[in-house]
Amino acid sequence: MKSLMRLTLAVGVFAATAGAVPHAWQSQATACPSCKAANETDSRRPTAYMYSILFMLGMPATIFSCFGIAFYRMSRREMLAQEAMLAEDTPAENS
Repeated sequence: MKSLMRLTLAVGVFAATAGAVPHAWQSQATACPSCKAANETDSRRPTAYMYSILFMLGMPATIFSCFGIAFYRMSRREMLAQEAMLAEDTPAENS
């Protein structure tokens, strides 16, 4: 079980950092002609558009993370409850 957790953590860290590391062959950001023209103006619309895209990209990760944490806590709580029930059922040995 620990090896699965380590593998999951390693894959998650790799996926999180893969987009943050600049690649040598990408010296500049590329965009479609409409986005390039919109970014050259002084309008605040392109910035708002960019933030909306970032928000939409971040929402699935946030939702899945919240569900994952909730399921982990529920399973942990159930495991502790089962251990407590087992401890109550086993008779204590008197020395």
